Amino acid sequence: MLKALVVIPTYNEIENIESIIKAIFLLNTTFHILIVDDNSPDGTSKKIEELQSIFKDNLFLSIRSKKSGLGTAYVHGFKWALNEGYDFIFEMDADFSHNPNDLEKLLYACQTENADVAIGSRYSTGVNVVNWPLNRVLMSYFASVYVKWITGMKIHDATAGFICYKKNVLEKINLDRIKFIGYAFQIEMKYRAYVQKFKIVEVPIIFTDRTKGQSKMSGSIIREAVFGVILLRIRKIFNKL
Repeated sequence: MLKALVVIPTYNEIENIESIIKAIFLLNTTFHILIVDDNSPDGTSKKIEELQSIFKDNLFLSIRSKKSGLGTAYVHGFKWALNEGYDFIFEMDADFSHNPNDLEKLLYACQTENADVAIGSRYSTGVNVVNWPLNRVLMSYFASVYVKWITGMKIHDATAGFICYKKNVLEKINLDRIKFIGYAFQIEMKYRAYVQKFKIVEVPIIFTDRTKGQSKMSGSIIREAVFGVILLRIRKIFNKL
């Protein structure tokens, strides 16, 4: 039986974490969940430990000592998944901006449509974003246009964080060489998969902004993404990616 793991990084997600975990476990498909928590002071990890007594075979927790960035949390989770022998590894937010029901769509794309990477895409069929202010939508949309122009990737939603990877993609990408820790990490992972000529498929989803908790977006994360794309392209040109 093929094994699927959803990696969810958390920092102060006590308002969302129980609901998102239960929603995933209600799906018809069997998914396991790994929470990578950055020592949240709000008690997120303690809530997960309580839930592990109910979902002891499917729910896992890795606590890091401090908040260290989205990218490093996912790399930590990816390495854990590969070590445990999972076949499909997912990225997903804890705040319901990604609909748990869409996990099955991403899995279908990898299992049935021969995708190596399936992206839950906000922009492949227009702009499918709910509850974001217009300036945030425009920034996100044109960020993907910018990435497409710099890198040559034919991807509509390069900054998407709702993704399914086949294990061979993560095995081929050298995770120790991943440079970025914010949303540029999302671009870097896609670009490395693209350079390795993996099949990347975009699956249309509706993205809904969080209603509980606080966004982790910051100016430094945006700057990293803007300049990080150029650095990725330069490294590729000089064969140092």
